[in-house]
Amino acid sequence: MSAPTPLKEWFNATRYQQLAKELLELQRDFDAQHFLALTLPGLEACSLLQRLRRTTEALRATLPQPYPAALAVLHELAPRLQHNFVSLVLPDYVGLYGRDDFERSMAALKFFTPFGSSEFAVREFLRLDLRRTLKVMTTWADDPDEQVRRLASEGCRPRLPWSFRLAALMADPTPVASILDRLQSDPSLYVRKSVANHLNDITKDNPDWVFARLAGWDLTRPTTAWIAKQALRTLIKRGDRQALGIIGAGRRAEVAVTHFEVSPAELRIGETLTLSARLQSSTSQRQKLVVDYALHYVKQAGTRSAKVFKWKEVSLEPHAPLAITKRQCLRDFTTRRHHPGRHAVDLLVNGEVKARAEFMLEPPARPAATESGR
Repeated sequence: MSAPTPLKEWFNATRYQQLAKELLELQRDFDAQHFLALTLPGLEACSLLQRLRRTTEALRATLPQPYPAALAVLHELAPRLQHNFVSLVLPDYVGLYGRDDFERSMAALKFFTPFGSSEFAVREFLRLDLRRTLKVMTTWADDPDEQVRRLASEGCRPRLPWSFRLAALMADPTPVASILDRLQSDPSLYVRKSVANHLNDITKDNPDWVFARLAGWDLTRPTTAWIAKQALRTLIKRGDRQALGIIGAGRRAEVAVTHFEVSPAELRIGETLTLSARLQSSTSQRQKLVVDYALHYVKQAGTRSAKVFKWKEVSLEPHAPLAITKRQCLRDFTTRRHHPGRHAVDLLVNGEVKARAEFMLEPPARPAATESGR
């Protein structure tokens, strides 16, 4: 199986040549050779985000000035790019070079976001003038375009991945309340995911603020209830009793664990672990159960660090049994490296540890020596 193409290849020589061609069609005196001379040398050593920024800087050097003239060309270029990530160069230009032209830049960010997203660029304006920028973003929350409504929430997330944190909103998220309130039952799943992720960000710094906000929302609406559940996912994984209560699992689980096993007892990195559990209700009442598991990974230094994974949510009938299984491949990712050693797995039911099992993880098997390699 061939290795997947690196994401940074979204900006490659072919892309830059096509960009130069498009810009030359839009502007006859565009210096395509200068644009390519600024983008192509040393490209292989550049990461995806470095290539994005290099493209923005090359546009600055080759587009007409002043800023409004360059923006006019970018408006025409936008529908020609036809690639969501490559289109990020458009709002990136605004965030980098349009900070002194607030109204024109905010309108441009709204225009560009359906082609990719302006969520990163708008943060430059939030950092410069939080109140003024949020005032505009609040109007975006009522826009008929779901892409613009999502931008209203996504752009001001306090902990947006791949961007800097908004310290003022981490300290006090109150300024975004009107945006979130407007979007609490949005018909678009794309928007609701952003609202849930935004609230989940806030739970990491201000969980009580989120609980207070949700208390004022109508959680009988399916769309709003979905947002609330997704927003509380980090707290639910931590076993927070108030968060579990909002989704109907706030009571201690009245169950007996009749079986909990991880198998095999020994396996190698890259192989698959199987978890199996059997629970037995010990009450005459139906109960909502949130069943998760915490895998205590061995770190390079030999200590352990737990990560909670979702398993199953179920409404268990009185005195009924429940049998569940789960498989997880223990292969390395860019975000997690596995280390040999004795790992532990906790069975969590409504936030409480109900059982524990262990397994030994060995290094990956070495490939068999070939005749020529002996």
